[in-house]
Amino acid sequence: MEKAKVYFTDFRVPVGRNIMQKLRALCLAAGIKKIDMDGKFVAIKMHFGELGNLSFLRPNYARAVADVVKELGGKPFLTDCNTLYVGSRKNALEHIDTAYQNGFTPYATGCQIIIADGLKGTDEALVPVEGGEYVHEAKIGQALMDADIVISLTHFKGHEQAGFGGAMKNLGMGGGSRAGKMEQHAAGKPNVSTEHCVGCRACEKICAHNAVSFDGTRERELASGATRTVHVATIDHDRCVGCGRCIAACNQDCIKPGYDAAADVLNCKIAEYTKAVVDGRPSFHISLAMDISPNCDCHPENDTPIVNDIGMFASFDPVAIDQACADAVMASEPLPNTELTDSAAKMEHNHEHLEGEQAHDPFCITHPDTDWRACIAHAEKIGLGTSKYELIEVK
Repeated sequence: MEKAKVYFTDFRVPVGRNIMQKLRALCLAAGIKKIDMDGKFVAIKMHFGELGNLSFLRPNYARAVADVVKELGGKPFLTDCNTLYVGSRKNALEHIDTAYQNGFTPYATGCQIIIADGLKGTDEALVPVEGGEYVHEAKIGQALMDADIVISLTHFKGHEQAGFGGAMKNLGMGGGSRAGKMEQHAAGKPNVSTEHCVGCRACEKICAHNAVSFDGTRERELASGATRTVHVATIDHDRCVGCGRCIAACNQDCIKPGYDAAADVLNCKIAEYTKAVVDGRPSFHISLAMDISPNCDCHPENDTPIVNDIGMFASFDPVAIDQACADAVMASEPLPNTELTDSAAKMEHNHEHLEGEQAHDPFCITHPDTDWRACIAHAEKIGLGTSKYELIEVK
């Protein structure tokens, strides 16, 4: 496979020119005009940030991309899927509220928000994965699959399970419905925290496999101070198929997924889910390597960046753009007093050492149990793209 083209521009601007103008110029230089957008629905897949986190991309960047789409005749909308974990984006109402609080209003971005997997994270399209080894039918947010064109707008940063969060993490994990996220994260089944169960039986009603029973009991304290005995849910893992619908149905947030997929398997599933999202339609990828925090923007906080801001990247190849961003971070000097330096000091104190490429890799040092290279290698194997690229600088 020939080298992919990855376009890059830094964050330096002279007086009279701004970053959004540079982002527009980057998109045009990278060839976004080659996509026929006239009258087409264009999904801009991004992360709206968890409440309390301040490292997510500003709405201004979304506006710049949406404006380019509209210039080319497209109909843009911003989109993401609901989260699997309990937080401020676990259903569409809270998700949109969070997006608005973080500045992603239609007035600021110039387009609407659609939560791709619906109110409770159950609106999904079942998409075959050509060449999939771990996933044969991905569960993707329906609105994301309904779009004619997909643009990933990604905040490139570290990630505590995948190593880093790039274009493939944004599309693959982020594009999965709640059941899709469950499939990627877990080889196992959900469990019930019975101390919070109120016996409403919503999980039992939605389960198509009769895996939920209410044989146990607990004493529930009411608002009045009185107590009453309630039957609490348990999940039979022999019957459960791991679809995750009970997690979405539980209004008490007492059904928890099992995060037990090994890091390499998780990364391979992310690659396969990304392939499901982009196969068969035009896609374009933009990644901003800035505020490069050690962890995902799903955290309700953000630690200090591990390296300085680098710049903006654009490509038609999601594998190449992830590799280019990773290479740029690895070529950067670590900043002092960060989770990266803390982890390095801890490893040295414990006489622990990483081998080979990982020994000088900021992401692997920050999260030693991860290896993002598994995602890149598997993505190449299944024909998603290539890690070989030509970096073209745009002034």
